[in-house]
Amino acid sequence: MNGHGLRIGPYELPSPVVLAPMAGVTDRPFRILCRTLGAGLAASEMLTADTRLWSTPKSRYRMNHEGEPEPRVVQLAGAEPGALAEAARLNVALGAQIIDLNMGCPAKKVCGKLCGSALLTDEPLVARILEAVVSAVNVPVTLKIRTGWDRERRNGVQIAAIAERCGIAALAVHGRTRADFYGGDAEYATIRDIKSRVRIPVFANGDIADGKKAREVLDFTGADGVMIGRASHGAPWIFRGVNRGLHGGFETPALLRSEARDIIVAHLDAVYSFYGEETGVRIARKHLGWYCGALLKEPAAIRQELMGAADTAAQFAQTVKTFDAWVGEAAAAA
Repeated sequence: MNGHGLRIGPYELPSPVVLAPMAGVTDRPFRILCRTLGAGLAASEMLTADTRLWSTPKSRYRMNHEGEPEPRVVQLAGAEPGALAEAARLNVALGAQIIDLNMGCPAKKVCGKLCGSALLTDEPLVARILEAVVSAVNVPVTLKIRTGWDRERRNGVQIAAIAERCGIAALAVHGRTRADFYGGDAEYATIRDIKSRVRIPVFANGDIADGKKAREVLDFTGADGVMIGRASHGAPWIFRGVNRGLHGGFETPALLRSEARDIIVAHLDAVYSFYGEETGVRIARKHLGWYCGALLKEPAAIRQELMGAADTAAQFAQTVKTFDAWVGEAAAAA
């Protein structure tokens, strides 16, 4: 199984392993990094369909796709067919090559406005939204859903059938209901049922953290690809590992510590140049926290030092020092 033959509209994906859109995480520096490390696709953070909010710095960052590998995917959230159609048109005019619609986000502030996964409770509205957006743009429109609102109302199969009928080009399914949030284990039986009902590409999402799990989920569901979200936090190289695992099934060679360090330093650099001094230092903290947690034996003390750095120069110097020492430890032990 490789990405070849996996198409979304005119685009053939280089890999069947894609990055899930995550608010506050999948900004342009992170998307480009994950694509470089083997993600077949990386969607933008969720952008509201309410164009009045687009002038905020947050939205401007989210709409910046300069230097990003194609196809560029913009994810939209909203509950009003006309507003979503208009937002889709505007983003295509700004360079979006695939529009992704979010009906999977479980967040209260999103669901409270009947957006995200709350839409799953209103199938006729889902159909109206999908029809409106698909007919508004001449690029592929994809959809991200959960298996249903709660375990009593797992209507993912019905929603998938509506999506295919409305011309949706591909579907990503998180194996949890809205009520599950991120708790418990993802279930893949609903994804398997969905895959058996539709002919469009289906991506399985939820709890996929390595090549072995990806292989099991693909074999069980028959899905065309997998979508990785939280497992990429502090580990953007996961895509390389999962791709290898899917291709050969052999053990992935361990990432060299020096490679990991170089990736982290380059990521910081990209974050600073994208956001500038003040926001850069703040955004980098989150990623550094994840990198420390994923890689270092005693992350707490070091994490504190990195979090406390007042400016990008101090933060960068501290990061280089920390991860150089970490690389040195392995060399000394060898």
